[in-house]
Amino acid sequence: MNLISFALKKPLSILVIVLGLLFFGIKATRDVKVDILPEMNLPVVYIAHSFYGYTPQQMEGYFTKMYVNMMLFANGIKSIESKNTQGLTLMKITFYEGTEMGEAIASINALSNRSQVFLPPGAPPPFIIRFDASSQPVGQLVFRSNTKTNNQLQDIANFNARPFLIKIPGLTTAPPFGGSPRTIEINIDPYKLRSHNLSPEQVVEAISRNNITSPSGNIYIGDKNYLTPTNNTVKNIEELGDVPIFKGTVDNVYIRDVATVKDGADIATGYALIDGKRSVYINIAKAGNASTLDVVNTLKKQLPDIQRNMPDDVKISYEFDQSVYISNALKSLVVEGVLGALLTGLMVLLFLNDRRAALIVIMTIPISIISAVLFLKLFGQTINIMSLSGLALAIGILVDESTVTIENIHQHFAMGKTKAQAIWDACKEIAFPKLLIMLCILAVFAPAFMMTGIPGSLFMPLAMAIGFSMIISFLLSQTFVPVMANWMMKHNIENCENPAHKEDRFTKFREKFANFLSGLMKFRKPVVGISLIAVILAGAGLYLITGKDVLPASNSKQFQVRLKAADGTRIEVTEKKVKNFLELLKAKVGKDNVAISSVFIGQHPSTFAVSPIYLYNAGPHEALMQVALKEFNGNSDELKDELRQYYKEKMPDLQLSFEPIELTEKILSQGANNPVEIRVSGMMKKMNMMTANKLLAKLKELDYMRDQQIPQSMNYPAMQINIDRTRAAQLGLDAQDIAKSLVAATASTRYTNKNFWVGGMMGIAYEVQVQTPQNILNSKEELENLPLTKNQDRPVLSDVATVMPTKEMGESYNLGTMGYITVTANLHKKDLEQASKDVKAAIASLGELPKGINIEVAGLAPVLDETLGSLASGLLIAVVVIFLMLSATFQSFRVSWVILSTVPFVIVGALVALNLTGSTLNLQSYMGMIMSVGVSIANAVLLISNAETIRKSSNDALGAAIEAAKLRIRPIVMTTLAMVAGMLPMAIGFGEGGDQVSPLGRAVIGGLIFSTFSVLIVLPLVFGWVQKKASIVSNSLHPEDEESIHFVNLKK
Repeated sequence: MNLISFALKKPLSILVIVLGLLFFGIKATRDVKVDILPEMNLPVVYIAHSFYGYTPQQMEGYFTKMYVNMMLFANGIKSIESKNTQGLTLMKITFYEGTEMGEAIASINALSNRSQVFLPPGAPPPFIIRFDASSQPVGQLVFRSNTKTNNQLQDIANFNARPFLIKIPGLTTAPPFGGSPRTIEINIDPYKLRSHNLSPEQVVEAISRNNITSPSGNIYIGDKNYLTPTNNTVKNIEELGDVPIFKGTVDNVYIRDVATVKDGADIATGYALIDGKRSVYINIAKAGNASTLDVVNTLKKQLPDIQRNMPDDVKISYEFDQSVYISNALKSLVVEGVLGALLTGLMVLLFLNDRRAALIVIMTIPISIISAVLFLKLFGQTINIMSLSGLALAIGILVDESTVTIENIHQHFAMGKTKAQAIWDACKEIAFPKLLIMLCILAVFAPAFMMTGIPGSLFMPLAMAIGFSMIISFLLSQTFVPVMANWMMKHNIENCENPAHKEDRFTKFREKFANFLSGLMKFRKPVVGISLIAVILAGAGLYLITGKDVLPASNSKQFQVRLKAADGTRIEVTEKKVKNFLELLKAKVGKDNVAISSVFIGQHPSTFAVSPIYLYNAGPHEALMQVALKEFNGNSDELKDELRQYYKEKMPDLQLSFEPIELTEKILSQGANNPVEIRVSGMMKKMNMMTANKLLAKLKELDYMRDQQIPQSMNYPAMQINIDRTRAAQLGLDAQDIAKSLVAATASTRYTNKNFWVGGMMGIAYEVQVQTPQNILNSKEELENLPLTKNQDRPVLSDVATVMPTKEMGESYNLGTMGYITVTANLHKKDLEQASKDVKAAIASLGELPKGINIEVAGLAPVLDETLGSLASGLLIAVVVIFLMLSATFQSFRVSWVILSTVPFVIVGALVALNLTGSTLNLQSYMGMIMSVGVSIANAVLLISNAETIRKSSNDALGAAIEAAKLRIRPIVMTTLAMVAGMLPMAIGFGEGGDQVSPLGRAVIGGLIFSTFSVLIVLPLVFGWVQKKASIVSNSLHPEDEESIHFVNLKK
């Protein structure tokens, strides 16, 4: 009341406040951070540790288990998962929700430093990185050249481009992908070594003794202080060839006699292909609190500067831009907002036949939305998919407040009052019900503050966006609308020309409706009983048959697929298969329809241990491919299925598995590559494998599952070298002597003998490593003939060891210290909940598990359970809060039950709409359902508060219900149609990314249509039944309250 009074007394003050909100709101929309997802604050830390050449079993034994034992001293750890491949341990440490992550990382760092004591000598320190939205790339900076090699491009990307990227605020980068670090190679020739009776160890020793780093001191001569630099480190690479290998005789042998010295790169472990050509790219990621849009736009502005500092034949470009997704979502919101506002105005115009009134309603929408953005910014929120959904949803709801006010003003105009009096009375009359309506809608979103984990992080921005919009809309309807109504609306008591005040078709319809309702009132008990039972049964049935997912399925122009050749396939062979795959893909989808393809084959160089966090491959036989199509309008699932069948015929030796490419899916899955993932764990790996194979056979029986597999590399080819220690000792050797020669032959001395050369234009230190070229050591016989002792042609390896072909585990996974094997699968046109049920049934069908074997469902299933559980409990909390609030307001529990009787109808309506449109019940549609519950309760409050006022004055519940329905039918139908019209653009989902938010609009529309039926027909009948015998005496116990039965008139 005071608000309305203030607004009407000081209209210019209201105008100034609105203009201020608009000015600062528009400024906020330009400055607010724009992102793809809200800040998740995921409590996950990764430890990546590399040591080239170690087998997965060695990495597990020497690194993983040492770390796990040490990490158990840290507080708040929920789980420790690790993957071990050749030369790499990748550990994922998950903390409990609410853990202070700064403190957690500090303790992990301290314990990691302590662990170094127990690790093998020469092990480099690990990379420790926090996992959040920033751990996912938002695009790729691609380097292409027709003349440079991959390794040269790698060096250019690392030292020429990355320093420029550091200057961009909020941008973080992984090392370049696709090349190997520049290295000075000493390539041994085994034949020449044997001819000179030398062992590889002698070459290593000569390099490490003749190319050393040592401090340069000073010498003082007279009054001068001289530096004393020494050529301990060679100046030119060629000088390494002149290093002598002493044989203890006069005729020296030099490095150049038994090896070639080359300015090359570390042993190639992986390649990147961009559009089928070897290239190098840098994954562009953004810091957790930065704006994706700002980071990407700043990078695009910087590209000409970076290009200018590249060699002439190196071209750079920014590809797989994920910020396009948020840009399109922003454009869609603006379009949906404008369309929603226009359709809403059209509905108001249609019902009230008053252009000026429609304009007032339309004006409140942009003011509320822009002001909401201002408050979102002030409360530290970003503009992201969820807050955009909230604002889009708010557009429909905002109409409610102003429309009800305008409609009530028209009702008071029709009573023959003056314009100013009618506006004042109309606003006063509905001030309290509108406040109650706003509180009911806000109560629906209160559970957002109680939710935790991913659902909580996603729901909070949406709730805040709607909350701020609603509060501002309410305040505008109490202040701005009455002021504008006074200034703009036409009304004259004697000669009113406003067509809205003349009797129209709606007036006749209202009379007919009142007659229909009074006829129905005679059968209120059976009608209410049957409809409530029917709707509760229908709701339960629909809930069971409606598919459930975490997020709606999206039909993207991009897809990601993992390709696997036979275990142990060389990277060059895998590369040929990938190129063949790409050619066949172009033939399938159209040669010019592939916008860009990016493939990473094999593993990352051991120097860049952090890279596997961004992109993980198990070995040289694996490749991860991302493809963007120019045009695609079909169904993603169908395209993927077509490709599976196509490649099954064309490339039967290649195993395909599609993975999520959208950033939202990647983050929600928290690193899981497939929606279905089952972990079989136990201390005995063979038992794990047997159980996993049985489970895999069960999953293959499910016709909607695709890409069922055990992704681990379990049969990796190996040459087992068994040293006969007694025989070796007799020949004057031990395991260490043999190992030193083997390292130089089968790996490199990168970790075992650190050696550097400083050179190049930039004076950067590069490693010097001794190795045997892969093209020379290419047979079992060559390995057996490896010389082991200095200055002698015998013994060779075969004299002291046997070399046997065998199979090893190419990967080993651990949960804590317990090994596990995963079984994974993708889904084809099936919801996750049904798949989850079938997976649990498949596990149950295995019968009693062997002792020590555990099976755990991972992937997206736990996220789904957590999300649906949170949302269901959230809806329940909201209903309880609303019930208590209504009971306190109306001083009656009965009236609260009457109002809440509309909720089952809304839920059924939303579920019907979802089933008719083929949508699932997911985070978005659940929020739409929660929203329509709020709006339905708002309409019910509007009707029941009127009915209760009339009942108390007339003591006729049946008449009061009919009269209230007759009075409120126009605002309720009008706001419902206006909201449905406002939601239609969203429900259709026409823009890119539209299929991500369309279920939200569909659920709201379905819920509202059923809600309108229940509020206008069922609700008056319920009120007439429940309140027929209710007392009209106040509950007040106050002796000075005139309405109280305890009132004592002391003035007599």
